[in-house]
Amino acid sequence: MLTALQTYPALPDSGVFRKMSHVLVLLPAGDDLPADCPDGKLLRATLARRQLDADELSSDPQAANSSEGGLRVWLMLDPEKPAFENLSLLRQGIAILLDEEPVTVDVIISPKIMRPEWAADLVAYVALANGTPLPHRKQKDAPRALEALQIWGCAENLSNAAALAEGNLLARSLTVLPPNELTPAVYRSKLAALASECGWEMEVFDLPRLREMGAGAFVSVAQGSAAGDAAIVWLSFNPVHTQNRVALVGKGICFDTGGHNLKQAESMIGMHEDMAGSAAVVGLLLAATRMVLPLRIDAWLALASNDISPQAARQGDVVTALDGTTIEIVHTDAEGRMVLADTLVLAGRDEPDLMVDFGTLTYTMIQALGTRYCGIFASSDYPITSG
Repeated sequence: MLTALQTYPALPDSGVFRKMSHVLVLLPAGDDLPADCPDGKLLRATLARRQLDADELSSDPQAANSSEGGLRVWLMLDPEKPAFENLSLLRQGIAILLDEEPVTVDVIISPKIMRPEWAADLVAYVALANGTPLPHRKQKDAPRALEALQIWGCAENLSNAAALAEGNLLARSLTVLPPNELTPAVYRSKLAALASECGWEMEVFDLPRLREMGAGAFVSVAQGSAAGDAAIVWLSFNPVHTQNRVALVGKGICFDTGGHNLKQAESMIGMHEDMAGSAAVVGLLLAATRMVLPLRIDAWLALASNDISPQAARQGDVVTALDGTTIEIVHTDAEGRMVLADTLVLAGRDEPDLMVDFGTLTYTMIQALGTRYCGIFASSDYPITSG
């Protein structure tokens, strides 16, 4: 459940501001502080004590306690910087406040910021996505969820930011679940509940059906899973007025042992996250639904586990994919391309205007590009050049 969001076009008066317990102040980037900076005297003293210049707030949020005992955090946003940098900075600032598990966080947007609606959109997204704790299984009490977010200095409708935050939170909440709690079958039941709530169409292609259809690539991986576990799931968001049709395809390997080409122990840690591609698709579908985007969106999720069993695929097996391509299995830990191959064929049969496939080649991609970029392999440069 998302934090309650309230916006105010005006800034709070002095009396209201002084009573606020947890405040994030957003300032424009620059070499100096605005003359009307909230708690500016306190901030200047804090910067002086730490031997920092004002412009360092563009990369490092600063916090201090007010004379009334409230916690203040200041940072500078720069619309000329990449979104990644501004979002990362906001996440750092919000984290300082959330660490105290407040009931309410107030955000003050300086009137000197050239695009206050832009700043409000970013901070709402970051605060809402992080204000609700992820599923928690430790013995100590779970972190308390943020109950209210109040943004001052902007009258914009932030429902789109809230929708994106909800999708973000859903994707991460699914991905963090341990493998004994998110099997492919349990995953399907969660999707069915979401489909009912959101009005999505849903169809399940189970293993007997896929075997009959000739989806040998998917079946080669799925046959090692528990009986009745693996399936390809189709979800569809189809509003009344649609302009284009988009297919989103996600890898949903709920645990990846590597198969008979077994991973080493250190390489198997975190392999419950091998379904993150499918979680990203579900999160996007939820956000699009909340925003009522004028798009027909078909989500195709390849849900299975890459397990070891007498039925699991072996090196040297030859299978036939749904499009008739024959494939020799050279390494069983290349299961992602196998389950996605048949899922992509199914998704392509409706001839969508755009098809996006979310895999989890994380380690290889980080080796190639680092952690600041995502890799895209495309059949044309249209998605890249058109933004």
